[in-house]
Amino acid sequence: MTAASKVLVIGGGFSGMSAAIMMARGGIAVDLAEIDPGWRSYGAGISLHGATLRAFRTLGVLDRFCETGAVTDGLVIRKPHNDEVITRIPTPPAPGVDLPGNAAIMRPALAAILSQATREAGVNVRLGCSFAGIVQDADGVDVSFADGSSARYDAVIGADGLYSATRQALMPDAPSPRFMGQAVWRAELPTPEGVDTLNMWLGRGVKAGINPVGQGRSYIFLTEDKPENDWIDESELLPRMQALLARFPSPILSGVSAGLSTDSRLIYRPLEGMLLPQPWSVGRVMLIGDAVHATTPHLGAGACIGMEDGITIAEELLARASVTGAFAAHEARRWERCRMVVENSARLSEIEITGGDQNEHNAIMGRSVVALTEAI
Repeated sequence: MTAASKVLVIGGGFSGMSAAIMMARGGIAVDLAEIDPGWRSYGAGISLHGATLRAFRTLGVLDRFCETGAVTDGLVIRKPHNDEVITRIPTPPAPGVDLPGNAAIMRPALAAILSQATREAGVNVRLGCSFAGIVQDADGVDVSFADGSSARYDAVIGADGLYSATRQALMPDAPSPRFMGQAVWRAELPTPEGVDTLNMWLGRGVKAGINPVGQGRSYIFLTEDKPENDWIDESELLPRMQALLARFPSPILSGVSAGLSTDSRLIYRPLEGMLLPQPWSVGRVMLIGDAVHATTPHLGAGACIGMEDGITIAEELLARASVTGAFAAHEARRWERCRMVVENSARLSEIEITGGDQNEHNAIMGRSVVALTEAI
């Protein structure tokens, strides 16, 4: 007997889809409610690593990922003025995944892979759907939806992101996301000559990186120190990104800057973080992903730990006799790993902003990469 026979997942992002796929494959009837009627995924590229590839293998989408995205080996650090290689750092694979430990893909492409797998698993996907109310008792959860419909579930999984409406409804006093003092710029581009894996350039107040995403394409990211979380109009994205790239005399980055246009899928996002104290559940409703542990991208692990959440909550609901027991087991498996990612990423951000000890930065990166290869 499993803990639940019918579950609602609120939110159709990477975490929610992962939970829905795994539960449906295990025989649980799953409704997935996604507020966006187009089920769109915004953004440019996303950098991943061996632990994420392991999650893809568990979800059954690793082959599709390899057909669409890019799997490469190592991190190359270059001098900002002449592109000379300073060092090449290995990116170890996760145990059980016979692939190098660096990967990247365009976010919409990854969303398409996971949404196809979600539908193939038999999940009932409700697009343009949001909840209006959640009322629970000892035996189940009654959910009313904005379209006037309602349904009863054994459990509800809130996977609706950084500004989670589920969290706000159930935990109105929960801490809010915090601006971390940095912002990231991203754009898509043809892969520059000589770039065959993740390359990075470290400058004063800004760092740049280029990561291949497959099909001869790459994405560039620029992490900029910003004392204030100010609004940037879309018309300013291209000139301001090119101004940041002008800080690097690098021939590769100069060529990238010259080739950018308004068609380069320019994205600007202030970096925010949050680690919700335990418990992450209220009764029969559990929060996962960015709704409880939003992180900056310094370890490239935000999507990874969110998808892992989806996998473990499904495993525990399928293995336990009670919802509360499954939730407790899930949190016990997830807390330390997610805390490590959020807090270490925040410390890396702080070191970059303050010009702190590069040796500490390198040590945190090294410890974190090793920790992420461990089993979930």
